[in-house]
Amino acid sequence: MSQIIKTLASGPIPPTIPTNFQTQNGTAVPALNILIIDGFDSNENNDNGIITKGGVVGTGTANEVDVILTNRQTAVLTTNNATPTTLLNFPLSATPGVYYISGDIVAFDVTDTAGAAYSFFSGMRSTGIAATEIATELKDIFEEAAMATADFTVAAAGNNVIVTAIGIAGKQINWNCLITYRFVS
Repeated sequence: MSQIIKTLASGPIPPTIPTNFQTQNGTAVPALNILIIDGFDSNENNDNGIITKGGVVGTGTANEVDVILTNRQTAVLTTNNATPTTLLNFPLSATPGVYYISGDIVAFDVTDTAGAAYSFFSGMRSTGIAATEIATELKDIFEEAAMATADFTVAAAGNNVIVTAIGIAGKQINWNCLITYRFVS
């Protein structure tokens, strides 16, 4: 068997390996050629809806980069009755301003193998201490017959946005909610 040997002087130049990765919030430096990249979601306010954080300043770990979807919050809940139950509690900023909130809720009736999907829009104004719903939320409702009496509400309580799920007596329903928001002060 023969081998071809090329020296650096006559052969291809090896690629440059990055020694650091700059993010919007810190710089990550690989440790032993290992760079950890994680993805998260957060209710942190960022106009772009996404931010990267890295290094000790950004993530607390020198060789880590986090890619974070911002301006969002998720929650899950299981109901077994028709009692209104908090599905999601979103605390608003201490800075006075207005929020435009959009959300999606999916619900699965385990008892009847039935489903529902909802979307909504709402506006909230906050004084920084107390929130006021600007108008009743607008809803799109997609339900199978077995889910016709299930519902949800969006309201302000204190300085929070509260999404409440209303299940059905005697039915196990699994709920999943995602909200995103825009904020201006």
